[in-house]
Amino acid sequence: MSDARAGAAQRGEPIRVLLVDDHALMRLSLRTVLETEPDIEVVGEAGDGNEALAKAAELLPDLVLLDVKMPARGGIGGGIEAAAAIKDIAPSARVVMLTMSEDEEDLYEAIKAGASGYLLKDVLPHEIADSIRSVVGGQSLISPPMAAKLLTEFATMVRHGEDRKNPGPPAPRLTDRELEVLKLIATGANNSKIAKTLFISENTVKNHVRNILEKLQLHSRMEAVMYAVREKILDLP
Repeated sequence: MSDARAGAAQRGEPIRVLLVDDHALMRLSLRTVLETEPDIEVVGEAGDGNEALAKAAELLPDLVLLDVKMPARGGIGGGIEAAAAIKDIAPSARVVMLTMSEDEEDLYEAIKAGASGYLLKDVLPHEIADSIRSVVGGQSLISPPMAAKLLTEFATMVRHGEDRKNPGPPAPRLTDRELEVLKLIATGANNSKIAKTLFISENTVKNHVRNILEKLQLHSRMEAVMYAVREKILDLP
């Protein structure tokens, strides 16, 4: 369980969420959707990165739902710069980008800034709440179309030798089931979808993910996928 989720559980309170978007109507829509969820509480809103930083420092939310494209104000640039700053002042908070941007560069920069999720705004309302729970529970989520773009670009880099100048030791061997789980993670699937696809329980999926990370000596699902592509454990187009 993540520090943020553990903290919420210990307090006996819902997941505390900060909404950040420069469009008031978008914030209202998100608040309306999330207020129907008994285990999620919207504790604040911000309209730009500078305000988001102040609210994050004040409220210490469990998760910040943040737009990528926002005006630069008060020394803080757009959403990605805000994400990095928020992680500095509230390291236990999870950051999820919710955006219209399908630009691969925005996705790369968001991951580098410490974001745990990257969702497109065409996501269904109930999927937003499910994503919040998943990310605060320790998962990393990327909308499937963006996951495909990320991995295709990464695979291209590997083929061109841009990411593997000094070969390391042989990659640890994963079981067939672990490879199946890893391939589904690469499509952007969460634990629930993986469980349904493979006809196994979510707890079994969690065990497989934990074993994969331990074998590869990595810390996140996305790191595992990138490692697998680089080491050619996964054969992606």
